[in-house]
Amino acid sequence: MRNNIFIVMGVSGSGKSTIGAKLAAALSLDFLDGDDFHPPENIAKMAAGIPLDDADRMGWLKKLNSKAIELKNTGAVFACSSLKESYRQMLCNDVNVNFVYLKGTYQEVFDRLSLRKDHFMPPALLKSQFDALEEPKNAITVSLLESPENIIIQIMQKINKKSFGLVGLGVMGKSLARNLARNNFSLSLYNRYVQGSEEKIAEKTIAEYPEFVNASGFEDLEAFVNDLETPRKIFLMIKAGKETDEFIDKIVPFMDKGDVLIDGGNSHFADTKRRIDYLQAKGIFFVGTGVSGGEKGALEGPSIMPSGPKEALDLVTPFLMKIAAKDKDHNPCCALIGPDGSGHFIKMVHNGVEYAEMQLLAEVYAYFRYVLKQNPEEISEVFHTWNQGKLKSYLLEITAKLLTKKEGDTYIIDQILDKAGNKGTGNWTTVTATEMGIPATMITAALFARYISTIKHNYLLELPSDSSEYKKLSISEIANAYEVARMVNHQQGFELIRTASETYNWELNLSEIARIWTNGCIIRSGLMEEISTIFEIKKDLFAAESFVDIIKSQKVDLKAFCMGSLSADLPIPTFTNALDFLNGIRNHTQTANIIQAQRDFFGAHTYQRRNDPSGKSYHTIWE
Repeated sequence: MRNNIFIVMGVSGSGKSTIGAKLAAALSLDFLDGDDFHPPENIAKMAAGIPLDDADRMGWLKKLNSKAIELKNTGAVFACSSLKESYRQMLCNDVNVNFVYLKGTYQEVFDRLSLRKDHFMPPALLKSQFDALEEPKNAITVSLLESPENIIIQIMQKINKKSFGLVGLGVMGKSLARNLARNNFSLSLYNRYVQGSEEKIAEKTIAEYPEFVNASGFEDLEAFVNDLETPRKIFLMIKAGKETDEFIDKIVPFMDKGDVLIDGGNSHFADTKRRIDYLQAKGIFFVGTGVSGGEKGALEGPSIMPSGPKEALDLVTPFLMKIAAKDKDHNPCCALIGPDGSGHFIKMVHNGVEYAEMQLLAEVYAYFRYVLKQNPEEISEVFHTWNQGKLKSYLLEITAKLLTKKEGDTYIIDQILDKAGNKGTGNWTTVTATEMGIPATMITAALFARYISTIKHNYLLELPSDSSEYKKLSISEIANAYEVARMVNHQQGFELIRTASETYNWELNLSEIARIWTNGCIIRSGLMEEISTIFEIKKDLFAAESFVDIIKSQKVDLKAFCMGSLSADLPIPTFTNALDFLNGIRNHTQTANIIQAQRDFFGAHTYQRRNDPSGKSYHTIWE
């Protein structure tokens, strides 16, 4: 903490230079007065009684930020009237800053400033500073009425408290903690005590990694909470479900009003809404946060999807933005998703889309392996080539890599049991899509493919193999089929998100959701970057000509891939569901009219007529 950058802020006359110098001495750091970085024209303007505007301050703020970056490894204390949140964001660019806010009323500061004859800014300009002032939400706040000595004591007490807490040091929790520490946040780490299996986990983790120089480890929950500065911000990386509820009940007695719990697990969005309401009644904030990227992403920068009360999001956003991955424009892959459990909802859909993306690649692999008779090394080369172009994705990249891994002369992929696990989010996506009436058929097919893999070994059913031949597709035709199927998958996933946004009045920004999925997360891809751009002007992917043109021209290859795979007795549920979806939304064929007639026949459920646009219901006496 003491090697960080500290900025003592307040309006002119608040005593920030005095306090800054004393704080620097207490921390054995260099002190720099922000006023010394003003260009002569700014000083002259203020001396003439003319308030500085944003344009005046831009160059000054950039100079301060450059100096802070230069000193970030050794630490320093600045005195700076960083009145607006936008100013503070500029000062935090590429450096972790701890703000100390000297708070006082207009009259208190005016009385002080009136006594200072040598200050270049006249008291008349004080009102302009108060008008511009946006009080910081994440700062050490002290009253300027205290004596300088007492102010320093209060600041030092708060500095010695940790800025962020994390609970649960499993694979993801440990990686996120290291990410936070690498971004110079002081941490309190807690892991449960289980005799014989989980003992002193937090202390051992801190000892293992040098980045935890400003971290403390705990097994005692009350001591952990008391080690944190208020309002406390505590990230939960524990098992979703009843374990989360049980932990909340354990930690709440030690928390204060205004503290924030952040659930980074794969919780169900309805549970998140319930927990927000439950804790709000106690004055405690709860934020549901989707986190995607796996172990490596958590360490180097994940995609982060927080949702909940705005007051809580304002408190935790600086931390989450800092550790998130960066998109192609260097913006954090983290966005305030919306209210309630919307963050966990879109993480759920993310995982559902991920299920289908993985299954598509598995089915492509099967075609190359069993129809084209290629070995894993040859398939890897194809995937690697695809990943250099428009099909680029993280999943394609890692699949190309894993196919080449060997133990001796044997490919590891050939040693892995044909049995895929799941942790429930694919099931939740399927159930939710069903409840909302959205045909997320590819996600459902991918989920059921995993279920089939777990029971297939129970059957002794020997089925005859059809030896009929079908035209073998070229690599480019397979690529075309794969591209179209992925488009259908993403269309179905985002349609579920859009429907949920309308159903729950979340007002989700689909373009922003796609943007934060362009890096850090498992389904990041070139396609996702294109989708983010499309949603800036369209509400539906199939309303974009670029999408429709590709589907129209390449659907023939999707059909050929399905026919060729089925002729070889390959299970390709996601590809066939992509094709079925496209065939189902065509207006050239009709099957639902038969279903509705059947329903009317046996249940008098009525039907609508094609020649009556009013939507009137009809019933026929069928016999």
